[in-house]
Amino acid sequence: MSDQPRSSEGPGWKGIREALALERNVAAASAAMFLLGFGEELWKKFLPKYLESLGAGTAVIGLFGTLKDFLDAIYQYPGGWLADRVGRRRAFFAFIAIASTGYLIYLLAPSWPFVFLGLVFAMGWASMASPAIFSVVGDALPKNKRAMGFTFQSLIKRVPMAVAPIIGGAMIAAFGIRSGVRKGLIITLILAAITFLIVRIINIPIVPGEPANIRGVWRSFHGALKRLLISDIIIRMCEGLPDVLIILYVTNILAVSVAQYGVLVAIQLGTSIVVYYPAAKLADRFGRKPFVIATFVCFALFPVAIVMSSGFASLVGAFVIGGLREIGEPSRKAMIVDFAEPHLRARTVGLYYLIRSLSISPAAAIGGLLWKLAPQTPFVIAGVVGIIGTVVFALTVEERFAS
Repeated sequence: MSDQPRSSEGPGWKGIREALALERNVAAASAAMFLLGFGEELWKKFLPKYLESLGAGTAVIGLFGTLKDFLDAIYQYPGGWLADRVGRRRAFFAFIAIASTGYLIYLLAPSWPFVFLGLVFAMGWASMASPAIFSVVGDALPKNKRAMGFTFQSLIKRVPMAVAPIIGGAMIAAFGIRSGVRKGLIITLILAAITFLIVRIINIPIVPGEPANIRGVWRSFHGALKRLLISDIIIRMCEGLPDVLIILYVTNILAVSVAQYGVLVAIQLGTSIVVYYPAAKLADRFGRKPFVIATFVCFALFPVAIVMSSGFASLVGAFVIGGLREIGEPSRKAMIVDFAEPHLRARTVGLYYLIRSLSISPAAAIGGLLWKLAPQTPFVIAGVVGIIGTVVFALTVEERFAS
């Protein structure tokens, strides 16, 4: 008889773990993404309507989107710095506590300015935690498994994004916009407490290395990473111009109900979920660049498809295109992590997203102003910007750096 201990895992489960690069730390970080993501998605897509119910106009809602993008920018690098300095687990504890403060302010907000204050804290998870979540994949998985690791994280992230808006829309339909959103926030606070317990599982040692300030981190960027960043900025400008206005266009201009909008979001995320795994496998075989290009093309087509829609049935097709925007995202994320030095990994991710988000932070406010010319204007201009970003990536990032 063999003296080797038998694994408690069956061959089927072991095969699934290997296929999805489901290492323990990656699994814990992914579970945290799932739980807090599910909580946030109950109400996040409906925040523009929540602001509207609290007395905010279209310009204020556009400004809210710009503040969101600005905070997303400036929180990235501090989040990465904290994750590199104190370790992934302690950083996660801090991010959850900060975000929970924001959820509580949202819950108790008597008027729209308080929602702005809540956003300052609520972005502690969506933005500050992002470099740490990226870095867990880079820390725990070898290079040839990182794209699949990001694919699994993307799947786990998108499931609540597909399901939760339907539940959130149903709660709003049953209880009204204010009460429905607030019930969702209570659920989110409960899930945050559970997430706090789960991230205790993460156990990744701090990687020693030479200290580096933000200039040193920038100098460590590979040339191809800088070129990817430029095209990514243009594409996210395309996304940011109409992003917070989509729900207003769909519900106010096309007269689609909030509950139906939740279904459209579910269709969008369901499409992403369906294509993630096969796209990752094909990217490993044929290279990442074609899939990133496909992603950028869909970013350009999505806003145009919305304004070409006339009702719910045609919007379904538009939101399928919106779901296809994620087809190359795991490959793009793997490229960022691959180029990062191990002891600077979280800060590299943080600086990348700091620059990207800061560059696009005016987009939502510009979109709000363009809406005043005609509701279709920010969507059409976004499509043009998206085409430019696609061409820039295709011409500047070589295939050998995208594989």
